[in-house]
Amino acid sequence: MIDQLWLIPLGFAAGILGSMIGLGGGIVVVPVLTFFGFSPTLAASNSLFAAFSNAVGSTISYSRQKRIDYSIGLKLGLLSIPGTVLGAYLSSDVTPGIFKILFGLVLVSSAVYIFLRKKIETKEKNLTKQMIVFVISASFFAGIISSFFGIGGGTVFVPLMVVGIGMTMKKAAPTSQFILLFASLSGIITHSILGHPDFLQAGLLAAGAFVGGIIGARLSLDIKERSLQILVSAIIIIAAIKLFFDSAAENLLIGG
Repeated sequence: MIDQLWLIPLGFAAGILGSMIGLGGGIVVVPVLTFFGFSPTLAASNSLFAAFSNAVGSTISYSRQKRIDYSIGLKLGLLSIPGTVLGAYLSSDVTPGIFKILFGLVLVSSAVYIFLRKKIETKEKNLTKQMIVFVISASFFAGIISSFFGIGGGTVFVPLMVVGIGMTMKKAAPTSQFILLFASLSGIITHSILGHPDFLQAGLLAAGAFVGGIIGARLSLDIKERSLQILVSAIIIIAAIKLFFDSAAENLLIGG
């Protein structure tokens, strides 16, 4: 166990960042675990424990700040559950090389979103039938991403609430953490049934992520958002580049 205690500070750091930007800690945890040779299913399933714990801690703090839209959050969270079940099953068969490429693309899109989030439109919108269908489809897709990659699905939920529904960014990130309670928990249950996670590793990650989630929610009130955007975007892009290189190297070895 001692040689795995580094997972606690990893979960803590991921929890702080995940809580502040509303994307869940998995966006940090999964690349690090992948770099250390964890298989895709083990990295994703372990990370979901951190994402759930992070969401619990964040939701507690954000609820006290009255920044969560529970009505929308509950609906989107429940809509994501079927997708999380499918995502867990799909992750069973993915190869490490393909997983790294796909996750690298998710990281790049996340970095673009984080960097441009201030420019995203935030006007009130009337939900048309077409938009309702889109919201349902997007929630299902976010569930797949959440469970397949172990990241929580915030990369879809936050822009969806801001651009599609018209929620302000100040409420979207906290509401996203509330949604992740449902998405990550259903993913955890499915992954556990399939025998994917290492519960000791997952528990250590979750312990750090819970505390990080509480602290991150408090820091989100004071920190300069632009500085955070630049820092997180840079870290994510570097991680994505590393994943692409690793995947290319593995393909060359296989081809050779």
